[in-house]
Amino acid sequence: MTENVSAPGSSTPATTMPAWLQHSYGGPEVVVSDQLPVPTPGATDLLVRVRACGIHAGDVRLMRGDPYLVRLAFGIRRPRARTRGMDVAGTVVAVGPGVTGFRIDDEVVAEIGVGGGLAEYAIMPAARAVARPADVSAQLAAALPVSGGTAVQALDAAHVASGSRVLVIGAAGGVGTFTVQLAAQRGAEVWALAGERALDLVADLGAGHAFDYTRVQPGSPELPAGSFDAVIDIAGTAPLTELQGLLREGGTVVLVSGAGGKILGPMGRMLKAAFVSRRARRIRSLAAAAKPEILAQLLELAGRGSIRPVIERTYPFAAARDALAHVDAGHAVGKVVVTVE
Repeated sequence: MTENVSAPGSSTPATTMPAWLQHSYGGPEVVVSDQLPVPTPGATDLLVRVRACGIHAGDVRLMRGDPYLVRLAFGIRRPRARTRGMDVAGTVVAVGPGVTGFRIDDEVVAEIGVGGGLAEYAIMPAARAVARPADVSAQLAAALPVSGGTAVQALDAAHVASGSRVLVIGAAGGVGTFTVQLAAQRGAEVWALAGERALDLVADLGAGHAFDYTRVQPGSPELPAGSFDAVIDIAGTAPLTELQGLLREGGTVVLVSGAGGKILGPMGRMLKAAFVSRRARRIRSLAAAAKPEILAQLLELAGRGSIRPVIERTYPFAAARDALAHVDAGHAVGKVVVTVE
């Protein structure tokens, strides 16, 4: 039996909650503040009071329905999931009858799905939930799931290990800042391309060589051809042949994202990669998934200070639309987090 949710400071069960939602696809202007019913957890779900919600590029793509291909899965004319926010840290206030391992008042964090985090309460699948350590704040925890998980999976796909030489393209964003740190922690020699204002940051995170992407790109003399074991391409704009030319024999390019048209988005580039990939110099397209075991490792690393989520800005819940607008502008360094206190 699911327990009732009480409003903060009151014994009266809460039935509605503030939330940010959208009724159509578009820019941040389509996201509005409203009241919604407090959701009811299913048999294997947790209901959490949201403490913090991380915002990233995936939220913006779903907000805009861009590329059009995503609308086949998430709603043709309007998003079926109207509230953005995938990365949630919160406090359990109700548990489904089939849930084991979690209780009311537990502090948890997860990638909850396609949205729902920009609200006072959110549904969190128990299978994705990880206990938040006391030495990791809700804000730091909410920066980890999607971006940190993607970074780990990209490095694994490229077989990055001690002694590897790895180039991270797009090193200043949410995924990039984690990729640089985690590659360096594995003992790799890290090279990075980032915006000029972030060069000192990525060097501090572990990049031994950092270049301004506006003047150095694959094919530039600063990046020697045939000298990298792995290239993690987060920016997604360089020609595939140029990326492939950077690899040593046996090396791997991992495409994390990519530019593209309004219909297919990065899918066209990823399909092309399948044709130009070679056994000696592979190109792999990454489809990152929510993996609680990876999130648990990231929380442990953050707790002992081995990695640090780079949070450029923290917004209060009342300014959540501004947080989406900042990420939508495309120049965020590190992560953006909304606090829901």
